[in-house]
Amino acid sequence: MDQNQAPVKSSGPIDHTDMQDWMERFNGALSKSGEHIHEKSPEDSREWNSSFFGCLDPIDTCLITYCVPCVTFGKTHHRTRKDASMTGYEAINTSCLIFLGSMMVGLHWIPQSLQRMEIRRKYHLQGSCLTDIATACCCAICDLVQQEKETEFREKELAGQGGAVQYAGGDNMAYAPQKA
Repeated sequence: MDQNQAPVKSSGPIDHTDMQDWMERFNGALSKSGEHIHEKSPEDSREWNSSFFGCLDPIDTCLITYCVPCVTFGKTHHRTRKDASMTGYEAINTSCLIFLGSMMVGLHWIPQSLQRMEIRRKYHLQGSCLTDIATACCCAICDLVQQEKETEFREKELAGQGGAVQYAGGDNMAYAPQKA
C-alpha cells in the first residue's frame, strides 16, 4: 500500500480500533496481574443497582443472553466504551466475536472479568478482582445480565435520566395552613 493512501476501513463486524483496545486491556491485565488480583473497590464505593440473581428480569435480556451471550457482552461493551446512547451498535461486533472465541476454548471469564472490573471502576461500584472472576466462572449468564442492566441504569443516571437523582426542594417551601 502506498504511504500516502489512507488505511481502508474494513466493512463487517471487526473494528480494528476495538481489536487494539482489547489487546491493550489484555496486556495491561497480564503485566499488572499482581496489582489487579489484590485490587478492591474503595470503602465509599456504591452498591450495584442490579441484583446478581435478578437475571430473569427483563426476560428478553435473559433469553438473549442465554442463547447468544456474546451479543449481550458486545452490547455492554458498546454502551460503556463507545456510545451510551447505542448509536452505531450492531449485534455482531468485535467484542461479541472476542467473547465467542474465548467461550469456545473455555476462557470466557477473562474478557468478562475485565469488563466487570471496568464497570466497577467507571461507576464506582463495590467488588474486587476475585469477585469479578468468581461471578464470571460460577454464573456467566447472571453476570452478563447484571453488567448490561447496571450499565444501562448508570448511563441513564449519568445523563440525568436515572432514578438516583433526588428531589431538592426550595428554601421557601412551607406547608399550607390547615383550616379548622
